[in-house]
Amino acid sequence: MSSKANEVALDRLLVDRFKNGDQSAFDEMVTRYWDRIYSMVNQLLRNSQDAEEVTQDAFIRAHRGLVNFRGDSAFSTWLYQIATNLARNRYWYWWRRKRDQSVSIDAPLGADNSTTLADLIPAEVETPDDVTVTQEFVARIGQGMEKLSAKHREILILRNVKNLSYEDIAAILGISVGTVKSRIARARESLRAKLGEDFK
Repeated sequence: MSSKANEVALDRLLVDRFKNGDQSAFDEMVTRYWDRIYSMVNQLLRNSQDAEEVTQDAFIRAHRGLVNFRGDSAFSTWLYQIATNLARNRYWYWWRRKRDQSVSIDAPLGADNSTTLADLIPAEVETPDDVTVTQEFVARIGQGMEKLSAKHREILILRNVKNLSYEDIAAILGISVGTVKSRIARARESLRAKLGEDFK
């Protein structure tokens, strides 16, 4: 049994326990998913206080809605969907905060994986010989990510930072797998365009 299948099976047991009146089952779900949900939301919003509030709100809504959860999708997918929707509602705050953030090209983007900003750059410029990583270059990548539309930023984070499958992303965003693939392609193209002459 794969680790993913194990995870889904354990989640299903916890959901059943919760529906049968075992409140501690929900505490276990929070323990299992808090860091992952927070990490994703914080990548989307770039603000730890907002991320903390959205994460709390996501679990509050999950707790309220779990009694009606039918299990059509995995619990984790459902939870990511709740958190993503709540984070989207905060995007306007994020757009209004035009903070200049320095981003390390080699630093992992998520606490639970080793993806770096370099992984988001088009393949033809990923070789170290082609690119001299200066502070200015790093800043430009950060600015390029900041300029992406909410949809494009969101899908690159779900795919490259959270390492989610096309199928999981489709379920979270409520779109088809084909749309996921084309949106990722457009998002990467958009990032390349916004990064400009350095990458041509």
